[in-house]
Parts: sequence; C-alpha cells; structure tokens
Amino acid sequence: MEKKISDAYRKWMNSPSLSNEAKAELAAMENDEKEIRERFAQMLKFGTAGLRGIMRMGLNGMNIYTVRLAAQAMANVIIEESGQNAGATIAYDSRSNSELFAGESAKVLAANGIRVNLFESLRPTPELSFALRQTGSLAGINITASHNTKEYNGFKAYWADGSQIKEDIAGRIAAEMDRTDIFTGVRTMDLEKAAGEGLIRMLGKEMDEEYLAHVLEQSVGGSYVKQAADELKVIYTPFHGTGYQLVPEALARLGMKHVITVPEQMVIDGEFPTVRSPNPEYREGFAIAIDMAKKENVDLIIGTDPDGDRCGIVVRNGEEYRTLTGNQIGVLILDYLIRIRKEKGTLPENAIAVKSIVSTTMADRICAEQGVTICNVLTGFKYIGEKIKEYESTGEHSFLFGFEESNGYLVGTYARDKDAVVASMLIAEMACYYHLQGRTLQDAMDGLYETYGQYREKVASFVFEGLDGQAKMGEIMERLRKQPPAEVGLKVERIRDYQAGRITDCATGAEEPTGLLQSNILFYELAKSCTAIIRPSGTEPKIKFYIMARGADAEEADQRLAQIEAAGSAMLSA
Repeated sequence: MEKKISDAYRKWMNSPSLSNEAKAELAAMENDEKEIRERFAQMLKFGTAGLRGIMRMGLNGMNIYTVRLAAQAMANVIIEESGQNAGATIAYDSRSNSELFAGESAKVLAANGIRVNLFESLRPTPELSFALRQTGSLAGINITASHNTKEYNGFKAYWADGSQIKEDIAGRIAAEMDRTDIFTGVRTMDLEKAAGEGLIRMLGKEMDEEYLAHVLEQSVGGSYVKQAADELKVIYTPFHGTGYQLVPEALARLGMKHVITVPEQMVIDGEFPTVRSPNPEYREGFAIAIDMAKKENVDLIIGTDPDGDRCGIVVRNGEEYRTLTGNQIGVLILDYLIRIRKEKGTLPENAIAVKSIVSTTMADRICAEQGVTICNVLTGFKYIGEKIKEYESTGEHSFLFGFEESNGYLVGTYARDKDAVVASMLIAEMACYYHLQGRTLQDAMDGLYETYGQYREKVASFVFEGLDGQAKMGEIMERLRKQPPAEVGLKVERIRDYQAGRITDCATGAEEPTGLLQSNILFYELAKSCTAIIRPSGTEPKIKFYIMARGADAEEADQRLAQIEAAGSAMLSA
C-alpha cells in the first residue's frame, strides 16, 4: 500500500479526536487494503455542489470529521469576505445523520464567532434558500444528498443570493480544506453554550409562515381550484422526507379539499424503507401510491424527494397510471403559466423562462410561439438563480419560470433554488384547470404534442465506480474531443464543446463562442432537429447521456430516440 494512504489511515486510527466507535469501524478494515485505499486515497471532493458521499469513516466519506472540516473551511471564507458578523443559515433533511451533521456545522461556525440561524427540525431545501435571504445571511449550509440512495449524505453550500455557491467560492473553500488539518485545525464548541452566547438562533414556525406566504403568492388559478376542489382528489407522498408538512399545508391553503397522503411514506426515516431510491423521477417509488389511486379513483399523484426540491407526478391515462418525465412536467407548467397569465392580462411583455441546456427544446418552441423569451443556461439551478438576480438588477426581463429536466422547478423569485412545494401547488392547481375541461394532465400533455409537435427525451446513465472511476470518465471525454463522432444515431451537424467554449460547424469548420461558462459538456446538434448531450455528473460517479428527439409523429420521434440511444450507448460503453 502507498505510504501516503497508509499514513492517512494511521493518523485517523491514532487521533485522540476519534470516538471509540469510529476507531472500531476503522480497525475492522486493518487487513483490507482495498477498503483502506477506497477511504483514504483521496479527500471527498468539494465542488459547487459542496460535499456528497457515502456515510462512513475516512477522508473519502461523509462523517462528522469531514463535515467539520468543510464547515471550518467555509467559516474561513465567510470571515475573509465579511467578518464574523456576516451570519449563516443551516437546514437539514430526513437522511440518517443529517441532524447530527447540521449541529456539527453550527458548532464549528459558532466557534469561529459566526452567528448561525439553525432550523429547529428538518425543512425543505427551498426554505433554506428563502430563509438565508430573509435573515440577511452571507452563507448557508444544507445537509442533504437530495434523491441519492440511503447510504449517501451531503453538505450543500449556499451564498448570499440564495443560490448554491459558484465556482470561485467553491474553489476557495476547497483550498481552505486542503490547508487545514482535519483534527487540529477545526474549531468547535458546545451547542448549548453557543446558543447561550447568542451565536446560534433557532428558526421554526415563523419562518415557515413567511415562506408559505410567498409560495401561495405564485398561484395564478385559484378560481379553478374553488370550482374543482369538491371533486378532484390528489394523492401526495414525501418519500419519507421534508415535504411531509409543508406540501399538504400549501395544498390545503390553496383550497384543495381532498389531499390523501401515503401513510407509510409520511414517516420520517432516513432508511427510506418503502422505496429502493427516494427519487420522484422513477415510477418504482410510487407503487404504494398507485395502488391507493386505483382504489380511491384518483387522477393525480404527486411525490417530492427527501429534501423537498424535486417533484414528480403520476397521472391517470384511461385505466393506467403513467409517470410523466421532468421535461413533460416542465412544459405543462410553462404552458399553463403563459396561458393563464395571458387570459388574466398579468403576463409581462418582457416575461422570460429559464431552463438548463439539457432540458427539452419543446419549451423553446412553446415560448417562441407564445411570444415569451427563453434563456438556456448550464446544468445546475444556481445558474437559473443567477439569471433571476441579473433580471432583478437590470429590469431587462421579468422571471416567469425556471426548470431543469431532473424534476426541478421554480416560480417566483422568493427562492433561488428549485422548489417542490411551489411545484406541487401549481401542479394541483393545473390539474383543477384541466379537470374542469374533463381532461387529465396526460390529456393535457397529449394536447401539447398535437399543438407543438412530437418530442421525446431520455437520460441514460453510465456508472464508473471505484477510485479509477473519475479517470475513466476523463479518458472517455478526452477521446470524444480528440475523435469527434460524425454520427450519433443521426448526422452530427454542430458540436458545442462547453469546456473549450466553442461551437463548431461540422460542415464548414466555422467556430463561434458558446456564450456560457466553461463546463465539461459535449453537446451534439444532430440532423432532424435532434440532440445528444454527454455530461459527467458533478455529484455521482457517472456520465449522463441526454437525448432529445423530434419527429413528424409519435412513431418517428420514438424511432429517432432509440437510434440515438443505441449509438450513445456504444460510444460510452466502448
């Protein structure tokens, strides 16, 4: 075993900072070189998504020591920026150890003299984004791993605008982590002492009320709810997470009279016992809710992920129940907002929608035909938040709606991160609107296809586990840049290399800038208005392959999607 890895392991084993339980976990692997290498060859990487990893002892794991180190590094940057009086806000979700890690983060910031607003119990991610700005904090921390499986947890870092940190702040925090000793370089103090000295203040119901008031302000069709609420039933599940209180409350205040919750999944449990993965993008998690829907004669099921920022739905389609994709939900909400605001005369002339470059081009078509501007940004909701801040500053546009294909949506500017609470409310309201026409949300989606054409989207993931996973991913991206494909199921017409910052016309060789920040993404504009995108994940050891296909009819769109998927699979599996 390499000396560096062995030394790191021994340092942890011999540290007086470690609990007996932690030492026992490490001692159990003493003769397992592979496991030691996995945990000590490298530090859990801090990026724009903060930290995210498997909960385990060691440098490459989420544990109280790596969390404290990240909090100390963040404290250093906060003090460099604005001194100790800047303040920070901390929230956490339902995952195992989330409350513990939030408390440890608060203790570290307080020990550095930073005043902390700490939520008294678990809260949705968007409420952290909201509360951070309400309290005038410079920074925020959210302990969550979003929709990852139960083994994971994370440390998400936010900045004063309510968005996740950008690359410059992330780089500074990472550098502070590198130069700080994980045991001797971290300050901490007792939680009760910190509270007694006024360094920690608890946030609770008052902040919930302020947040909910802003959520409800985003309603555009309350009259439809009043007319349909006696008939329309909705089933809601939080997947054992933070939406369990605020989503039903928002729906009730909207005027929904029949909101049925899934009892087994209303239980707060970081083991997520009723689902394989608490991800509302996948039908599997909705199995219990679908059985209930069949018995209760329900048209709509809404589910939110553990930290309450992503929202998925299942809708009735005749005798069946279908899961709508994140892209489909996005265009349904977009079309609904434009349609209703036009009817009511409340759509600003300078209205703009913002979406990620990997989200459906159907949204571009809707906006073009409805006279609404659309802006495409890099993947990561912080870039949508950045645009909101820009528009508020310049007045050039009025933000209407932002979304990502991975089931993240925001209406309104009260938060700067995706919000499953407001999305759930608007989806229910939209269902009421279509119910009054005798239509389900599946019928509404079919109607959009009839109006705007047949679009199909899919995301395939290629996983690269182990310490060499990142290296393999890097090799694949390098190969594709050196040997760009002429076809990805269909002819490649233009290549956008966001890392190089250029768009290349394959026929002429002409180049132009992408106009966006550098990012490790290859975007292939294909023949027949189709698209293929390759992007290594920033939070998981996988390369994501995004497909966007168009066709004259459903059959042609499906065929083109399958064609592109097969070609992409061959490219990324080679």
